Amino acid sequence: MASSIEIFVASVRDGYVQVSAFVAVTVLLFGLVQYRTGGALVERLGENERAQPLVGAAMGLTPGCGGAIVMMPLYVRGTVSFGTVVATLIATAGDSAFVILALAPKAAVYAYGLAFGVAIVSGYVIDRFGVGVGRVDAAVRKIDRTATDGGAAATPSKAATGPHDYDDGSCATHDHSPAKESPVLTPVSHAAHALWWVAAVAALGLGITYLLAGAPEVPLEVGTSFAGLFTVVGITGTTLSFFLYFVGRRYLGDGQVGRARESFSGTYDTLVHAAMETSFVTVWVLAAYLLYEYGVLALGVDVGALAAAAGLLAPVAGALVGLIPGCGPQIVLAGVYAEGAIPFSALTANAISQDGDALFPLLAVDKTAAVVASIYTTIPALLVGIALHLLFGPMFGFGLLG
Repeated sequence: MASSIEIFVASVRDGYVQVSAFVAVTVLLFGLVQYRTGGALVERLGENERAQPLVGAAMGLTPGCGGAIVMMPLYVRGTVSFGTVVATLIATAGDSAFVILALAPKAAVYAYGLAFGVAIVSGYVIDRFGVGVGRVDAAVRKIDRTATDGGAAATPSKAATGPHDYDDGSCATHDHSPAKESPVLTPVSHAAHALWWVAAVAALGLGITYLLAGAPEVPLEVGTSFAGLFTVVGITGTTLSFFLYFVGRRYLGDGQVGRARESFSGTYDTLVHAAMETSFVTVWVLAAYLLYEYGVLALGVDVGALAAAAGLLAPVAGALVGLIPGCGPQIVLAGVYAEGAIPFSALTANAISQDGDALFPLLAVDKTAAVVASIYTTIPALLVGIALHLLFGPMFGFGLLG
């Protein structure tokens, strides 16, 4: 029982300080750029087709799913090409990147660097040659027909831009007024939001100090020492994140999370959006941490031994896990890698294959395009992962701190 409680408290603390604080910075920066430019960058991107796959890969490479999520509605409206979508999804680092960057920065540089290179090449090849995208699209349609064209059909000489026109505005419009008004919960939510940012700034400082110290083991204690503040700030931040996600989001902003925003009414609106998105990530991070830790505790499974015996199946499994939409499974895999339990080839295959939360807006309006894109992110993931395993071996613990 004591061990279970300690695992829970440590997961609540570590998830916020080690991951959420860094997510907050990334999402806020994207929001501020959108706010300051008023959408001018998107307009220029639509006019420069040659740069689109490169920009898409760069957006996907940014830790977290914010950059990749921004690109999906642009494809739906025909602003960017299908190759750009694939490039973005291949390069998508997702929220698991924060775990790897914190605990194995060298591994992150190599894994996400490979994903970035593969993303650029894949994006331009698909836009230029199609490489059978139309046939895959047709095969997927036999399984699940959608109301849209999938944007995947391409001729050898024409890019698969796949413009779409939608009147429902499901991905493009947002109501910027609070979803609900309450004489009690509205001011409480605003206060929680303000306190959340105080915790985020403190957690960012603690997180950077933690990384510079080589990611040491931090004891669970309460006080004014580094370990004490690490615990207090982490638990406070996670608690406030749960409040904002499950309660506060109904009384702040537009009441929505996990959806790209094109513009913001002001700085405060941008801050609210960043806090809500990060709170959503915090919930996922905690769930992933607990799933892995309690799973190992309950089953007594030696994950490292299983992975070591898997051989070439390890990168294959990493690529297949990446097929699962969302960041939860990928965070679990990143945590397992940080434990030295899976090889670098599996981490790299997952980095290339995973789509993170970016796939959800595409799934919502064009399931065929989403499935086709997932297929085209998995193929290079398998090839690169298996090649790494054959050429360099499993490389357990590569790049881990400590």
